[in-house]
Amino acid sequence: MNTVTQNPTSELEQLLQEGDFLNVPNIGDLISGTVISTKGREIRIDVSGLTTGVIRGRELFAETDVLRDLKPGDTVEATVVDLENENGEMELSFRYAGNKKSWEDLQSQFAIGEPISVKVLDANKGGLIVKAKHISGFLPVSQLAPEHYPRVSGGDKQKILDKLREFVGQSIKVKILDLNETDEKLIVSEKAIWEGEQRSVITQISVGKQIEGEITALADFGAFVKFYPAPEADTTLEGLVHISEIAWQRIDHPRDLLKVGQTVKAQIIGIEGSKIFLSIKKLMDDPWTGVENRYKIGDIVEGTILKINPFGFFVELDKDIHGLAHVSELSSKPIEDMSVLGKINQVRKFKIVSIEPKEHRLGLSIKAMEDKVDSEEKEVNADTEVAGVVEHPEEVEFAKDLHETEEVKAETEEATSEGAGVTQNTGEVNQDAEEITTSDEEVK
Repeated sequence: MNTVTQNPTSELEQLLQEGDFLNVPNIGDLISGTVISTKGREIRIDVSGLTTGVIRGRELFAETDVLRDLKPGDTVEATVVDLENENGEMELSFRYAGNKKSWEDLQSQFAIGEPISVKVLDANKGGLIVKAKHISGFLPVSQLAPEHYPRVSGGDKQKILDKLREFVGQSIKVKILDLNETDEKLIVSEKAIWEGEQRSVITQISVGKQIEGEITALADFGAFVKFYPAPEADTTLEGLVHISEIAWQRIDHPRDLLKVGQTVKAQIIGIEGSKIFLSIKKLMDDPWTGVENRYKIGDIVEGTILKINPFGFFVELDKDIHGLAHVSELSSKPIEDMSVLGKINQVRKFKIVSIEPKEHRLGLSIKAMEDKVDSEEKEVNADTEVAGVVEHPEEVEFAKDLHETEEVKAETEEATSEGAGVTQNTGEVNQDAEEITTSDEEVK
């Protein structure tokens, strides 16, 4: 008897201590149950023998894709919405359960850096709206892999949006960058996966190596080139040839010299993480080497105006050497309209005022030529003032005649004056003679 009564007591004490029979879920808890029925617009499940739970309305139909084939006896998970409804049943939700389970799964994948698959729902100018399981997220345009990045000339936002909309309905493999269930924030990146794949392949290349590849895209800032890191490699890499590394001369856009699909040779000039920088011009001879033997400071040269900017004219002296006529070297007078001094494709003369071969710079001037002309004109005018008699001999003759006339006039006046003096003296002598005669007569 003692043994019989002792066993039940021990089991009861154990149950009380463990408390399993009192494990009643709270609102918001995720519970597991067995499907009892799937009739009509409601699904009922047995909640651990404690009560019957019901899923209905939007809590049911929000997950129709997942629960389409649900049948009695299946084990499912649901979230407690209310402990007891008007029928005394526990109100459950598949929708909240799906979200909660999705956040938990995403958190695990985020922690270990595991890639996930997302479906593109929509696009805006900033990127793609995606869905990962039951959670909506965002894939910024900057986080697209290079092959999917919308390379649009001029950065036209509408054209970028049109490119992004082509991804709607597609599934993309991404990596989670940021996850916050409280703020319901999910940010993902396709580029992060691409970079991870690139790192393992990038070890096969090094700065200075020459590659041959295909131009995959052209943008305002440069050209993208896809190439194999080694002849036996299965995976390709992609590098950027900046516009300044395409040619030694200045170009307005990569399409001036390159086109998509073209095969080019280039040299690797930089590796930063998964970014590869290439140069095409490094494999060409530098035309600026020995440029001082072809052009010298003070030379007057002819050049074609390629472009007009607020800071001056870009001028082509030959196919390789371009110079700049800075706005301060265009005229000694204030410039209101630069087109008065030159137009695009116009050929005109310039004076070379500086040459810097290492910096690939050559300075040109129009003002220096004007200053020289002004100086020469001043010298001619000065010579004209000094030697004007040579240019106008008739004036010299006239002046000479006038001078001689003045001298003759002066001499005549002087002679007349002397004559007047003689006459005056003669008068005086006559007067003296008369006085002597009078005196003689008085004596008589």
